[in-house]
Amino acid sequence: MYNSDSPIRAELPSSKQLFRSTVLAAISAVVLLVAVVLPAEYGVDPTGIGRVLRMTEMGEIKQQLAAEAAADATAAPTGSPASPAAAVPAKASAAVSSTPGAPTVIPKAAVTPAAQSNWRDELTFTLTPGEGKEIKLRMAEGEKAEFQWIVNGGSVNYDTHGDGGGRSISYEKGRSVPTDDGELVAAFTGNHGWYWRNRGQSDVKVVLRTRGQYIDIKQVQ
Repeated sequence: MYNSDSPIRAELPSSKQLFRSTVLAAISAVVLLVAVVLPAEYGVDPTGIGRVLRMTEMGEIKQQLAAEAAADATAAPTGSPASPAAAVPAKASAAVSSTPGAPTVIPKAAVTPAAQSNWRDELTFTLTPGEGKEIKLRMAEGEKAEFQWIVNGGSVNYDTHGDGGGRSISYEKGRSVPTDDGELVAAFTGNHGWYWRNRGQSDVKVVLRTRGQYIDIKQVQ
C-alpha cells in the first residue's frame, strides 16, 4: 500500500526558487494592501487606484461610522431618555473642503407651508437601528439645489458630502439631528447628497424633499 514513488531531489524546488516565490508573494501582498485594503478599509489611497475603483469612498464611510460608534460609546450613560431639546446638538461647523474656498451648504429658515407643495422630488424611507442610507443628486459645478429632510420618530447622524472626478468634499455633519434644510451648492461636477445613520433604538422614517438645479436623484446604498 506504500508503493508511491518519492520525489527525487531534482524534482524538489531549489532554495533559490523558494526564495523567489516568497519575494513575489510578499510583493503581491504589499500591492494588495496599498491598492485595495487601505482604500477600502481606511480611506487611505496613496496610489489613486482606490478612488478610481470607488473603494476610497467606502473606506471613508467606514471610518466615519467607526468614529460615530466610538463617540456614541463615550456619550453620557443611558438612563432616562434625554429630552428632544437636549438631543439636538448645534449645527456642524463650516464644511471641510478639499478645495480652499469651495462652496458649502447654506442653511435657510424653515420652508413655508406654501412652498412645500413645489418640491421636485420627495423620497421616504425607513431606517432600522444601526442602518444607514445614502442618496445623491447628480449636479454640475456651481448648480444649486434646495433640500429639506425630516426624521419621524427620532433623530439621525448625517454627513452631507460630494464626490466625482477623483475629488471629494464633506460639506456638513451632525449627530442626533431630527431635521435639516438649506441650499446645497455643488463645489464640482459629480454626486452630492446625504448619508444618514440611525443610532437610536427604534425605527425612524426619513422624508427627503429636493428641488432646484440637478440632473437626477439616486439611492447609492
